Amino acid sequence: MQYGICNLNIVPLRSEPKHTAELISQMLYGEHFKVLEQRKYWSKIRIAFDKFEGWVENNQFQLIEEDDYIFFDNNTPSYASDLIEFVTNQQQSLIPITLGASVSSCAFLQHDFEGMQTEGIQPKEHLLKTAYLYLNSPFLWGGKTPFGIDSAGFTQMVYKLNGYQLCRLANEQAKQGEPLSFIEESEPGDLAFFDNDEGQIIHVGIIMTDNYIIHADGKVRVDRLDHTGIFNPEKRQHTFKLRVIKKII
Repeated sequence: MQYGICNLNIVPLRSEPKHTAELISQMLYGEHFKVLEQRKYWSKIRIAFDKFEGWVENNQFQLIEEDDYIFFDNNTPSYASDLIEFVTNQQQSLIPITLGASVSSCAFLQHDFEGMQTEGIQPKEHLLKTAYLYLNSPFLWGGKTPFGIDSAGFTQMVYKLNGYQLCRLANEQAKQGEPLSFIEESEPGDLAFFDNDEGQIIHVGIIMTDNYIIHADGKVRVDRLDHTGIFNPEKRQHTFKLRVIKKII
């Protein structure tokens, strides 16, 4: 078994080993992973944080030893907490990093970081403050950053920055936590999940106060939430059908 670490800002994770394959997720700076299969130009990996699998180019990560992988697994990570920061390598070149990058890996990568960071479990009320950092970020299928993010990537990153672990996909996140019977039982920071006509979970957002929700639909935006689902005032219609509300914390 081989192991690796992401030493670049944002690396695409694809469904197949080719550039034209679907973008299914992204790796951010400092994330570590297992290499499941290695080919000439591509490797299939499993990210340590959420066990999500996909293909990355071999020239977009750095191999590490098993002991290093175990070290990262056993230590509390710290994350860049500003929209955009940078690290400096040994050649004094700047490498941009984005919100949520694992800056606890800087020492291992021999990079210097002097920006703002967050570490450990934060109070639940911090979730919405973090969520607002992504406000107006464009929707991107497979995205995890303020420069493009999908609905489950948004909820995962907001929780991750506050020390909590969510799965990568909305239908997987829907299996976590405690279900609530009514919206009135929810608190700011709880998650609302939405399904399609076939009953498949396709969307997720973070509940706010006063029956509002922040979620990624076209962009990260704030809309109304009621027992039917999400009401978009610009379209004057419900855009997502409510399935379940979950209390994760």
